[in-house]
Amino acid sequence: MTVLPKQNELGFFEIRLESIGGLGANLAGKMLAEAGVVGSGFNGVSFSSYGSEKKGSPVKAHIRFCDLDTNIRDTTPVERPHIVGIFHENLSKTVNVISGIYEDSVVLVNSPKSPQQLKDKMKLLGGTMAVVDATGISLEEHNRVNMAMLGGLFRLCSFLDFEHMKGIIRKSLEKKYPQAVEPALRTFQRGYDEVQFQTFDLPEGIEMPLPTRWDIPTLGYATQPMGGMIVNPGNSILKDLSISRQGMMPHFDEEKCIHCAACDTACPDFCFVWDEQEDKKGRPQMFLQGIDYQYCKGCLKCVVACPTEALSSERETDGYGETHRIAHRFQWASS
Repeated sequence: MTVLPKQNELGFFEIRLESIGGLGANLAGKMLAEAGVVGSGFNGVSFSSYGSEKKGSPVKAHIRFCDLDTNIRDTTPVERPHIVGIFHENLSKTVNVISGIYEDSVVLVNSPKSPQQLKDKMKLLGGTMAVVDATGISLEEHNRVNMAMLGGLFRLCSFLDFEHMKGIIRKSLEKKYPQAVEPALRTFQRGYDEVQFQTFDLPEGIEMPLPTRWDIPTLGYATQPMGGMIVNPGNSILKDLSISRQGMMPHFDEEKCIHCAACDTACPDFCFVWDEQEDKKGRPQMFLQGIDYQYCKGCLKCVVACPTEALSSERETDGYGETHRIAHRFQWASS
């Protein structure tokens, strides 16, 4: 009989998935729970928490497993996870994705970086950092990020039946999307095979911090700015939409651009920066200068709209947005 490797005081083994809408974390959580209940014989539950926002907004999925003789009467969000699956590396900019982990918890991150680099970026004090380039795998296999992340999560959950999960994937896809079955299985297998691990000991005399509540607003009566101004609405100059990009971003080739503004018309977030200059005949004309990547959420509508291929869809690499950003010049505001 399979045994859970760890349990908290209530008898649960808990997993939390941190993601953004569109990467499939909600479905991954459901499939993970089904594999534990149907395939390995545990009691289990899966549920997600997110608001009315859709693609690109933060999402959390929560999974609990326990022995058959333990009842699950707790459906509160997982605050002390044994495993955290982070589907989008840049979520750590705005969300405390490792909140509440134990000193022996495992953090799985979708990233091409090394475990040491991610430890420093996420300020991990102790635990095991696991890394898999789920975005890269999914692009190569023409499949979804969640399948690669599921493979990585199964590598961490030795109590789950790997072969049974393949059956769940096949059953879920073969009726409606039979052409997607084999790519999904390859993506799942590569996610399982390509995980890299590194364990970091907690420094002597240091304790792991207690979890921070995810559902408490950061602005309250004592913390909001003068006048009660909300500083982070969707149209604020301070808004950073970079965490909404799902691995792809537009690249701008100035030599191919004819300044037709088709990209600007298609862009929902006013990412394109223009400047009035003289054309060859000395007439004033608006010329495209580049993209303000702070506001680009990677929808790629501009790439579709561009008639000259001056905009292309490329895999996002670390630091590209910051180094190639052409910042908007707001006359009456400063960031």
